[in-house]
Amino acid sequence: MAERILDASGVDLGKLFGDFDKNLKLLEKELDVSISARDNMLKILGDEDKLSLAAKTISSLIATVARGECLNEQNILYTISMASEGHEDIIQTLGADCVCVTSKGKPIKSKTIGQKQYVHAMKNNTIVFGIGPAGTGKTYLAVAKAVTAFRNKEVNRIIITRPAVEAGEKLGFLPGDLQNKVDPYLRPLHDALYDMVGTENYNSYVEKGMIEVAPLAYMRGRTLDNSYIILDEAQNTTPEQMKMFLTRIGFGSKAIITGDITQIDLPDGKRSGLKEAIKILGGIEGIEFCYFSHKDVVRHPLVQKIIQAYEKYDHLRSKGKGKSNEN
Repeated sequence: MAERILDASGVDLGKLFGDFDKNLKLLEKELDVSISARDNMLKILGDEDKLSLAAKTISSLIATVARGECLNEQNILYTISMASEGHEDIIQTLGADCVCVTSKGKPIKSKTIGQKQYVHAMKNNTIVFGIGPAGTGKTYLAVAKAVTAFRNKEVNRIIITRPAVEAGEKLGFLPGDLQNKVDPYLRPLHDALYDMVGTENYNSYVEKGMIEVAPLAYMRGRTLDNSYIILDEAQNTTPEQMKMFLTRIGFGSKAIITGDITQIDLPDGKRSGLKEAIKILGGIEGIEFCYFSHKDVVRHPLVQKIIQAYEKYDHLRSKGKGKSNEN
């Protein structure tokens, strides 16, 4: 049994260990070590081959708490994963960037390396594609960047859109006016904006035309200057819709396209505009593609495991199809 000593002075051990030592118990379980504290010095006991990872992980978590960040199961498991890959130094930079401050004063920051790269891409490119599974913050961070640009008067308006595939974009036969028909598909976007700017400000901006949340069909025939434009659920666009959207971008505008190519809801036989754009637009200056994985999921850790299970299932199924085709 070997030991390692870490200096945790200046850090609230209560925040590091969590309520009822839940963070401490999680670390001990995942790292297979024993951790104790005395006079702000942490003693780690375990096999020699496990102490290095444990020391790297806990040092990163100490730095996270020192920055004023809260620990939870998701970011503890993420820190362990990144430390095991030798990225613990990058983790300590995640809290340095504040993407936006919500209406309640909460700072929004990158929580994973993938998110940090995505935020950097949005800052330095005119068009950015954020592609990956649910829960990786693709849309939320895009809205945060849009609100920041709007507050800084870098753009005059925010336009957020998504295809209403479930209704086939043929909404005329549904009850209610057009807003009633498309609202269920746009609700997640409304919620993100409420969080960023507050309900009262949001309603005021909508009335003045400074914020617009609308179905993709509304974009046809328009030229959008000095705007921050977000296309959500882009995997459910057709190639024609994607081309239409991308050619709406005017001077002084930015466009963020988000989607998950594993969750395409288009009718059979319809090609995904997002999948086609990946093939067509790669290598064009001013356009960047950011890919997220299950490691970037910032929801409940079970979401990561669910995504991994589906990825494994799809991989095995595709291998099976390949073998049957060979026969």
